[in-house]
This record gives sequence, C-alpha cells and structure tokens, in this order.
Amino acid sequence: MITYQSREKDNQNQGGEETFAYQLGEGYNERTKRLLGGFEMAETVSQSLSEDLFKLLQKERFVTLGTVDHESGAPSLSSLSWTYAVSADTIRFAVDNRSRILANIEKEPQVVLHLIGAGSSFAINGRAVVKTDRLEGVPLKLAMAEIKIEAVRDIMFYGSRISVEPQYEKTYDKNAAAKLDNQVMTALKDAN
Repeated sequence: MITYQSREKDNQNQGGEETFAYQLGEGYNERTKRLLGGFEMAETVSQSLSEDLFKLLQKERFVTLGTVDHESGAPSLSSLSWTYAVSADTIRFAVDNRSRILANIEKEPQVVLHLIGAGSSFAINGRAVVKTDRLEGVPLKLAMAEIKIEAVRDIMFYGSRISVEPQYEKTYDKNAAAKLDNQVMTALKDAN
C-alpha cells in the first residue's frame, strides 16, 4: 500500500494547516505510481495567492467565477477577463453592472474563482462584495467586485500538468478592445 498526505485547513485550531495521512487500497503499488509519473498525492491549501499566481493576475486573464444563483440556488458559472490581484489576499473584477453575478453575490457572497496557469488549475475560494456599481474612468457601465481570499487549492487531477493555457481573442475592433481593456484594468488597480 502507498500512503499519501493531504494538508487541510484546521478550522478548530484557528486556521493553521494540518496534515492527514491516507492509504490507497490493494492493487495500487509503486509500479503504478511510477507509470503515472511519480506524482505526489497531496493537496495544499493556502490562504493567499502564491507569488506566481499573484503575477498572473496583474493583467487581463481568462478565469471562470462560480457563484450561487440568487433565484434558483443552483451553481452558476461565468467567464471573466477583467481581473486584478490587489494583494495576495484580494482580487478585484469588473462586470457589466446588470450582470446576474452581482445579484448572486449580494445574496450569497461565497464564490470560487477558477484560474488555469503556472502549469496547473487552481480554485480560489473567498467572499465577494460589490464595491461599486459604476467603475470610474470607464466608458461602459461596469461594476467592480472584490474577493477576499479564504483558500487557494491546486485542483489539477493527479499525475498531470497544464501544458497549454487557455487563449482567447476579442471579436470586435482590436484597437477599441485594447483601449477599453487598458481603461478597465487601470480603474481596477486605482479603485479605493
């Protein structure tokens, strides 16, 4: 049998990390581990962004945001690009001020931001709050929300890594898109 460890947030002892050991059942052996690339089956939970993740969120980037729908109570998933890490424990994002995301956050502030980068896939859990329904210095009616990070988990399935990160392109005038992106990202950085 192979034993692996998982480090999880210890809620009973004021948020430190605690390590738990688990054993895999019969039929899982060292040869299987070697065939899968010698992966370590450990989930590390952090309470802030690593330096690499912080750097990734200093510019526009494709992410998804999971919220709870304010009407149905069902999970809701949205794609975003205007995201900015203010610090290792705070992320801002901008969306149309009529977006369902805002009503969802108002009713249930627990969110998860999914980020693919740095060779892996990360779930960034936290509490979101709408900071303003009209972002200054931007020609569109955009709202800004802020996520206070509670946990960051590497959620990539074991024995693998991301080899190509998601890419996208704007489908409208490239110059207008670049100008708007610059205005929104500047507003996110400069907001109080």
